[in-house]
Amino acid sequence: MTKLALVTGGNKGIGFETVRQLAGQHIKVLLGARNEEEGKNAEKVLRGESLDVTFIKLDISNSQDIENAKTYIENEFGQLDILINNAAVFLDSAWFGNNVESVPMKTLRDTFDINYFGTVELTQALLPLVKKSDAGRIVNISSVSGSFGAHLDESHWLYQLKPYAYSASKTALNQFTVFLANALKETNIKVNAASPGWVKTSIGSDQAPLTTEEGAKTGVALALLDNNGPTGTFSQSGEVLPW
Repeated sequence: MTKLALVTGGNKGIGFETVRQLAGQHIKVLLGARNEEEGKNAEKVLRGESLDVTFIKLDISNSQDIENAKTYIENEFGQLDILINNAAVFLDSAWFGNNVESVPMKTLRDTFDINYFGTVELTQALLPLVKKSDAGRIVNISSVSGSFGAHLDESHWLYQLKPYAYSASKTALNQFTVFLANALKETNIKVNAASPGWVKTSIGSDQAPLTTEEGAKTGVALALLDNNGPTGTFSQSGEVLPW
């Protein structure tokens, strides 16, 4: 039976490339996007490449959208094999410097609404469907910016980059990864966090060294883990990252 995957924020950047790479593995992919026009355009492009991709409207900060997605997947497919939590926002004013003393509360709340609360709410809603899969995979697209280890290491390339809202939201996402992997350790479901690296996207900017194709590879690899693969890990390109 064909596997079913859902990728949030699948209309552009790393999400779009993740959809493409998964569909290229003969997986049916639901492309979640909050912007209907952009989502349908992305679907059209990928279908033009003979890929089995279907757009679904999904703003993960909208509880009704989450409920609609759950009902649709339940009624149409009965289960979900792969969930890639990719949707994210970067609302800090800049990557460089440390804005912890001045970041507006609205920036923090709006960032956490998508990067953390929406991701947790969606995952909780879809978990019963993932549990019906023979080998469920949940991948949280995180960032090395969420790593305490990186931010405490003065020799790390990230050390000077301390956008607080974004970084804190990814740290919280990492904690969710650890706890969910623990809760599901007696099941066939594997839960892992992926750092795509510094990628040329609207968040990463044109200065980034990696293409979206390269950035998507870590998440896709974790989505395709076999039964011997790890759970509860944080990695980039097969290299374990410090929490």
